Amino acid sequence: MERRTGREGRQGVANVERGGPGGAVGAGAAARLGAVRAVLWLVAVVLAVRQVAVVVRTPRSERLTDLETWVGADGVLHVAGSLYDSTRFTGTPFGGLVLKPLTRAAEQALGWGWTFGTLLLVVALGLVAARALPQPVTRRTALLAAPVAVTLLMLSLPVRNTLHLGQTSIIPVLLVLAGCFAVRGERASGVFIGVAAAFQPTVLLFVSLLWFTGRRRAAVSTGVTFAGATVLAWAAMPHDSYAYWVHHLAGVGLGGRADDLANQSLHGALLRFGLEGPLEIAVFLVLAAGVAVLGMRRAIHYARDGQLLLAVAITGCVVVAVSPTSWKHQLLWVLLAAVGRVGKKASARYVWPVAVVLVMTLPAKMMVPNVGVLHPVRDNVVLLAALASALVVPFLPRTSEYYRHPIPTVYAPKAQTRFSWAPLLRRVATRPNLLLELLLIRVTYAAYQHTRLEAAGSRAVAEDHGGQILTVEKALFLDIEHSVNHAVVQIGWLRGFFDFYYTSFHFVVPLTVLGVLYWRRPADYRWARTAIGFTTVLALVGFFFYPLAPPRLMPGLGIIDTIHGVQDFSKPDYGTLTQLANQYAAMPSLHFGWSLWCGLTIAIVAPRWWMKALGLLHPTFTVAAIVATGNHWVLDAVGGAAVVGAGFALTYVLTGPRAKPGKDDGKTDDGVPRAATSGPRDPVRG
Repeated sequence: MERRTGREGRQGVANVERGGPGGAVGAGAAARLGAVRAVLWLVAVVLAVRQVAVVVRTPRSERLTDLETWVGADGVLHVAGSLYDSTRFTGTPFGGLVLKPLTRAAEQALGWGWTFGTLLLVVALGLVAARALPQPVTRRTALLAAPVAVTLLMLSLPVRNTLHLGQTSIIPVLLVLAGCFAVRGERASGVFIGVAAAFQPTVLLFVSLLWFTGRRRAAVSTGVTFAGATVLAWAAMPHDSYAYWVHHLAGVGLGGRADDLANQSLHGALLRFGLEGPLEIAVFLVLAAGVAVLGMRRAIHYARDGQLLLAVAITGCVVVAVSPTSWKHQLLWVLLAAVGRVGKKASARYVWPVAVVLVMTLPAKMMVPNVGVLHPVRDNVVLLAALASALVVPFLPRTSEYYRHPIPTVYAPKAQTRFSWAPLLRRVATRPNLLLELLLIRVTYAAYQHTRLEAAGSRAVAEDHGGQILTVEKALFLDIEHSVNHAVVQIGWLRGFFDFYYTSFHFVVPLTVLGVLYWRRPADYRWARTAIGFTTVLALVGFFFYPLAPPRLMPGLGIIDTIHGVQDFSKPDYGTLTQLANQYAAMPSLHFGWSLWCGLTIAIVAPRWWMKALGLLHPTFTVAAIVATGNHWVLDAVGGAAVVGAGFALTYVLTGPRAKPGKDDGKTDDGVPRAATSGPRDPVRG
């Protein structure tokens, strides 16, 4: 593990200030970077304020619950007996020894101090991590790394969980990073890491990283500090130390059930898979030993390569996997693995960090579809990310020619548009990365579902809006819902057809269109995907501001719900929500909107007239189905058409007109200009 000398460090800083060796940054570019940096810091501050506000708004009985169980009036640190007489305290005896003096603090002052102190620790962690990026780095990276790191930490689930519970899990991570990057002298570095291990014993794995990378004094200092802290706690609290280190086997069985989803360790996963008793312990020990050996070999390799921060992240991921319990607030190590560089192409460079950030900032149910066969993945998604970081992901070494100069992304010529004032975005000419697209589509859809549920209005408001829609339709002679609905109900096969069409094609057809475009027409895929994205976002605005009862949920209208059966309007809140959907998210109709997007996209890109006609049949059948089944008003379809038109218009403004390839458009099957696939590669700056 190499450490730069003071002269080398100062030279690196000087290079950063100049924008890299031999380079100079213009005043305009510096001003823009400064403005971006200021905005990013503002975002970080806003997130910090929001986190404090969330904690403050939470009822006193529900916030800082772990801190309260430790140092509150009836907390376990006040008791005369063992800390572990109950399962409320899960820390080490050394942690209890450090926290005991806090029992004398006033409860309210301690809560505020703990919250703001945690925020300061998060900021310090982000600053240290930003400075620890492997050199050399560009001026842009040097200026933006710190606010981006702090922002991601504020958004991460471990930090949010720590702030809510009042936990100490940020302290070991910060101590390790400070010991590796911010402290001078190997002995002092070892002291910091040893104290971290006294709070979280599996941090002792860092001893092997230190030892096998040449920092043996730091390794010895870590072990001595950990032993000293443990002996001190044993001398002060012998009964508690015995209970922790002997009876509880280093914490197994403390806190919540070890098979709880919050425990993202191998031990927790094995328990969730149904293994118990001596067999589970044996399998866990074998797997943990294998992960530790293989993971530490990779960490040592990347440390010797000069990527010390990545090595620390990999070691932390091993800690997560092999700990008997790795609760949500202890999983921050996985986020650090985002610094690893993966892939030869610039277009693929963002897949790994995006995946890590999504896993660490979003609930697992948003990352993985709610399908039975995928539940093992959903229940262990953070553990899988940790194992992938430790064992599988092929991070590039700094000696690779692609580390600083990945194969550049090919952009199409800038489109010309009537809107000369519009901020046209560059169009990527190559096929987008499939994994990144799937991740973003999944997260976007999960956010769409969550937003629909959160947008639920009251039944009275929704029915009042339904009356408004009916009044407008009568004035325009569009109130055909009742007559169409009752006519279809009289014809059994037609009712069955529309019920099947309404429930079956809403998601299948758009996903099929996107899949075909991705495979056969990548440039059109980007254009069409952007349009449906804007369409969906605009529809969510409508759901928020105009909750609307569909015809089938309007009492006294006489509409027959052909899919769900007879409605019970006697329930005060009937129809507001079901387990899966917000029933008042009707205006605009995305059933019709998405089908119209499909029809227009097929009509525009299909090479044959019969394909175009077949594509336009889908929105035709859909509008008939949504009215016949009583699920939408005619004006809902009009609203759906409006947001589709707005979606295509925004796509046109931001990216210009759709490219119209001829018989020979000078591109390969991937949509890459042939000229870009020949000749020497023009590397981009890392």
